[in-house]
Amino acid sequence: MPENDLSLLVSAARSAGEIALQYVGTEARKWDKPDGAGPVTEADLAVNRYLEDHLKAARPDYGWLSEESENEPSRLSCRRVFVIDPIDGTRSFADGSRTWAHSLAIVKDGEPVTAVVYLPQRGLMFEAAAGQGAACNGTPVAVSATSDAEASHVLSATPTLEPQHWTDGQPPAFRRSHRPSLAYRMARVADGTYDAMLTLRPTWEWDIAAGALLLQEAGGCVSDRSGAALRFNRPDALQNGVVAGGRALHRQLLSRLVYHTAEGDS
Repeated sequence: MPENDLSLLVSAARSAGEIALQYVGTEARKWDKPDGAGPVTEADLAVNRYLEDHLKAARPDYGWLSEESENEPSRLSCRRVFVIDPIDGTRSFADGSRTWAHSLAIVKDGEPVTAVVYLPQRGLMFEAAAGQGAACNGTPVAVSATSDAEASHVLSATPTLEPQHWTDGQPPAFRRSHRPSLAYRMARVADGTYDAMLTLRPTWEWDIAAGALLLQEAGGCVSDRSGAALRFNRPDALQNGVVAGGRALHRQLLSRLVYHTAEGDS
């Protein structure tokens, strides 16, 4: 029997983890990509080569979008597209931290329908398929019931607290933590460990496509910073930030954020 898409991504993520763990993050060769696009290591490229070869061979009619591959304009005409970050949290990986992830998603007609976020050094395999719920290591997960922004625990970077982002010049008095991987942040909101996550900068699709489906299937709500639904496989592969959490908390955070369309962002 042919392997279904979720099983395909789970097995590919496990193999990706085995490849990445052959490299010692602090000793792996690292360099900066052009135009300030951030660091990359030899492990990122090795994982990407495996995933691109393996997944394209398994689903030759699917498009391909990956942080570490050349953009393929042909993806825009595909109904289904792989959206991949071989290692999300490259800086963390290169520093020898365990908080990095493989983020694998399949998008159909602009919406994520299959997702895996795998943290091999933490033994966490998050997975979701549209309409089938989300799970971590086989156990169903759900977003937290916290609805009060002032009492919530939010994953975000320090710049999200700057007064220009908030309607009254002051963010809610939530407890803030930070993790370097956006995929990991979204997965941890999906499983209720944290109540919400925010990133207000333009955000690459490969960082968030898998996490967006995990959150939705865990009962949460995810949008861009203006409250618009996320549509993937865009020509520029960029989203206008991300706000995610339980439905009531998501609404409350959006109501406190200064409205910004993508065109209005600096």
